Amino acid sequence: AQDELDEDRLDELEDELPPARPMAFAPDRKAVVQHTVKKPSPSRQAMAESQPALRFEEQAQVYELPPLSLLSAPVKVQGMQLSDEALEENARMLESVLDDYGVKGEITAVRPGPVVTMYELEPAPGLKASRVIGLADDIARSMSALSARVSTVPGRSVIGIELPNAHREKVVLREILAARDFGDSHLRLPLALGKDIGGEPVVANLAKMPHLLIAGTTGSGKSVAINTMILSLLYKLTPEECRLIMIDPKMLELSVYDGIPHLLSPVVTDPKKAVVALKWVVGEMEERYRKMSKMGVRNIEGYNGRVREALSKNEMFKRTIQTGFDEETGDPIFETEEFAPQPFPYIVVIVDEMADLMMVAGKEIEACIQRLAQMARASGIHLIMATQRPSVDVITGTIKANFPTRISFQVTSKIDSRTILGEQGAEQLLGAGDM
Repeated sequence: AQDELDEDRLDELEDELPPARPMAFAPDRKAVVQHTVKKPSPSRQAMAESQPALRFEEQAQVYELPPLSLLSAPVKVQGMQLSDEALEENARMLESVLDDYGVKGEITAVRPGPVVTMYELEPAPGLKASRVIGLADDIARSMSALSARVSTVPGRSVIGIELPNAHREKVVLREILAARDFGDSHLRLPLALGKDIGGEPVVANLAKMPHLLIAGTTGSGKSVAINTMILSLLYKLTPEECRLIMIDPKMLELSVYDGIPHLLSPVVTDPKKAVVALKWVVGEMEERYRKMSKMGVRNIEGYNGRVREALSKNEMFKRTIQTGFDEETGDPIFETEEFAPQPFPYIVVIVDEMADLMMVAGKEIEACIQRLAQMARASGIHLIMATQRPSVDVITGTIKANFPTRISFQVTSKIDSRTILGEQGAEQLLGAGDM
């Protein structure tokens, strides 16, 4: 009787207990999320400004570069980034999506960035990269993303799949200008462009480019990029080192710079006057070439080096000038004149809307720009041109051939992307500064 009671009690206990869950014996996956380690590396200027200096002695008036405190400091926003678990879940989901399309491979690393997150796919042997690249739109749809960018990673055996983050980090100019990459670099004409996928500052040298062509639709971030480039030059160079000519047919974007000491002329808003300004730049370039050929130097660096050397030794340069004609023979009379040498400043010509100029004076503008783009780099003259209509009538073949460096923001179609970059891909950018 006791045994029967115990069995009944066991049956009751079994009914009360919840059913046991099946154990999933999956192999332990290694963590694939790789965060970039951001080391705080402020430049010397940023560190000097954090400890204000007191001036007790009177000093000679010299041009002071603007302080970083004029720019607003970046506001730290926490909680916007996805957790590592969510990123790993996304990686597994992406693997299953690719498997559905017959693409075998493994996500080996996930690199979260300020705007996009890159998933590195290690493809199975024998899988062509072009097949994965062709699935970009389907990957974006399956992952519920705005767009997806797929490309091979140079120098590595993986394929990079970039998916946009739900919340984008703002890139603040002060952060880039205060970084060591910008502040302590020895670049002649540094341009702060933004941050890369990993969140590191991107600083380019306009002197090496040597000319820059920018394209993108309205609202894609062109004018903000141009303002950023101008501020980069103003924060780094004095008016003796760099002069600017600004051509702004829109009349709004660059008019705020009227009155700064770097300008060679007020901001040009009339397309007819823009032709005159560009012709003056061509004349200045030819004059510089004449002076450099007399000195036997090859570029502006060599000329300015020779000038500094002469100034340190208190030497004078000589030039031959015609003072009149001989009354008897009619031959010209020449005299040798001494003059104090002066270094050449760099000249940066900024054109904000190319399409408006090409409509008014297409042939003249094209001839000037072609001549400058071909020859001006050795004389220290550089062009930055922007347009929101990257069609063939604005960016002609001649202009495109002479602008090796091009930046594209979001454009509307693959045809526009091919016109500016020579390949498609710019139509998949996210807009608002993505480049």
